[in-house]
Amino acid sequence: MDEIRVGIIDDHAIVRQGLRAMIDREPDLRVVGEAADARQATAMLDRARPRVVLLDLKLTPGSECDGLPLCGTITQRYQDIRVLVLTSSADEWLILDSIKQGAKGFVLKDVDLTELVRAIRAVHRGQSAFDPRSTGVVVRWMNSSPRSGVSACDITPREREILALLARGLSNVAIGQRLYISAATVKFHVGNVMQKLGVRRRTEAVYAASKLGLI
Repeated sequence: MDEIRVGIIDDHAIVRQGLRAMIDREPDLRVVGEAADARQATAMLDRARPRVVLLDLKLTPGSECDGLPLCGTITQRYQDIRVLVLTSSADEWLILDSIKQGAKGFVLKDVDLTELVRAIRAVHRGQSAFDPRSTGVVVRWMNSSPRSGVSACDITPREREILALLARGLSNVAIGQRLYISAATVKFHVGNVMQKLGVRRRTEAVYAASKLGLI
């Protein structure tokens, strides 16, 4: 049986230790390296060369997504390493952005060991691995598409600005603060652009806009 070399990137030492203890019990899995942040991760990846990396998206206090840029760096720089996101937030935009950054799977930290091991093995084989909650998001994303006939010219400059901020996961209030307009005005623009794109969810609007080259 081929050994699957696993790396763990998580800012909590107790989480890394617990994952190592559970994963190393499997006959075909072995944890070969750990890291708490992006700087340590690069050194660990160069030294240990894992084939699958378990990546938490929250690597510093106060942030929910500082692991996203690291995900993109890993998938671009280490093309033989596959990333499985293991995090605590199931926000739709985090799931979709993880996929855009090259992650092969997305599971929440409350997953049981059997499912986690199954996901690691699937990702190692080059398959995708998503838990039930993230699977629903991915299916909706894949099935969403811009309304027939809509073009980039139909989207106003203000709507483009709002789409770009939506893609960053900002709320209506936060977008309004950035653009110096009220949250109600943001909601109005979001509704308009979603109607133009023929979608019902904000994440679908972001995906449709990306297909049109708007963001």
